[in-house]
Amino acid sequence: MGVDLTRGGLPGGPDTAATQPGAAPRPAGTPRIVGIVWGLLILNTLGSAGAKTIVPLPRSLIQMVTMGALVSAFALALAVNLRLRIRASAYVFLLTLLLVASVISSANLESGFGALFRCFRLTLFVGTLWLLSRWWDGSVTFVRHHIRMYFAVLGSVAVGLAVSPGAALPDLYGGRLVGALWPLTPPQIGQYAAVIIGLTVLLLLGRRTDGTSAAVVIVPSLVLLALTHTRTATLGLLLGLALAICSLILTSAAARRFFTWTVLCVVVAAVGFASALQSWFLRGQSKENFSSLTGRAKVWDALLAAPRSTTEQLFGVGLGDKSYGGLPIDNSWLAVYNEQGLIGVTLVALIIVVLGGVALLRPPSLQRACAIFLISYCAIASYTEAGLGDASPYLLHLALAASLLAAPAEAAPLSTPDVPRRHIPRWARRSEVI
Repeated sequence: MGVDLTRGGLPGGPDTAATQPGAAPRPAGTPRIVGIVWGLLILNTLGSAGAKTIVPLPRSLIQMVTMGALVSAFALALAVNLRLRIRASAYVFLLTLLLVASVISSANLESGFGALFRCFRLTLFVGTLWLLSRWWDGSVTFVRHHIRMYFAVLGSVAVGLAVSPGAALPDLYGGRLVGALWPLTPPQIGQYAAVIIGLTVLLLLGRRTDGTSAAVVIVPSLVLLALTHTRTATLGLLLGLALAICSLILTSAAARRFFTWTVLCVVVAAVGFASALQSWFLRGQSKENFSSLTGRAKVWDALLAAPRSTTEQLFGVGLGDKSYGGLPIDNSWLAVYNEQGLIGVTLVALIIVVLGGVALLRPPSLQRACAIFLISYCAIASYTEAGLGDASPYLLHLALAASLLAAPAEAAPLSTPDVPRRHIPRWARRSEVI
C-alpha cells in the first residue's frame, strides 16, 4: 500500500519517507479495512444491467449483491471511524448539495419510488466518502486500491473471454467485448481498462512501481480495451494522459522521454496503420450513424425539445435510470439536467471546475498528474456517458482525484538525517508493486 509501516510511511503523510535502518515500524497510516471499503464501493457501482452471462444471473440477485456491498462499505467505514473524524472536502460537500437537490427533485415521485431508493443509495455513497475522507492525505494509497480492484474486475472479464469467447464477444454488441461472468457492457470495460492503464503509467513514471508490475497491468488491459472498441475510453485515455504527462514534463526526465516516444509512436501508427485505425474507430458504422453518435443525438434532441415546467427545469424529474423515452441518454450533462435540473448541472460543473482549479494550483507532482488524468478523463467521457449525477464509477474517479489533491496531514518530522538511497533497505524504498 501507499502508506505502509513496513515501507517507512509516515502516518497521515506522504507514502515515501526514509526511515533509519533498524528503526521500529511506525503505526499504519491507513487501516487495511479502508481498502476493503473502497473495493466495496467499486463493486456497488458495477451496475446490474448488461450482456447475457454464461450462467444467467437474476437482476434481483445482482442488485442485492451491489446494494449489499454499499451497505457493507458504509458499515465498515463507520466501524473504523466511530468518532466520525472527517476532513474538509469541497468535492464531498458539493456532492452533498447534489444529494439534497436529488432528494428535492425525487420527493414528488414523478419518477416513482425508485427515485427515493436511488436517493438512499446516493446518501450511503456520499456518507461513506465523508467517513473515508479522514484518510485522504494526498498519497497514492487510494490509487493502488483503485487499480487493484478494477484489475480484478478486468480479470473476471478475461476469464469469461477464455471460457466462452462466443458469450464474451456476442453479435448483439457487434462482436465487442462484454462481461461473460458479470454483466458488464463494452463501455464499462473500456472505462475500467483506460483508467487503470493511465494511473499505472503515471505510477511508473513517478517511480512508485516497477516495470514488471506495470506491464502485468498495462498489457492485458490494453488488449481488453482494444477488444471493446470503445472510442470514448480510448480518447479519454490518450488525452488525459497527454495532459497529465505535460504537467510533469518540466520536473521529470522520465515524463519527457515517455512523451517524446509516445508522440513518435502515434505518428508512425497514424501513417502506417491509418486504414486499420479508421476501421477500428468507425466499428463498421455508416457516416450518418457515426455523425449522430450512434443515435445518441436523436435522444438528446428529443429530451431538450420536451416541454418542462419551471420546477422541472430547476430541479428535474428525480433520479431515474438515465434514460429518456426508453432509450439511454448517454450524456452526463443531459442526464443530470433531466433528473436534477439546472441546479444539478450547476453543481456538477462546480465539481469539475473546483477540482480542476485546485489541480492547476498545485505544484508539479505525481499526485497532481494522477488527479489531472482522472478529472480530464471524466470530463471527456461525460459527453457520451452518463454517471456524474449519481453513485457511479465516475464519481469514484473524481473522489480519488480529490484524495490526491488533499493537503498532507500534519506529521512530526523525522529527527534522523537523510540516508542515501543505496543504504535504505529494499522494503523501505519508494518503488512498490501495484
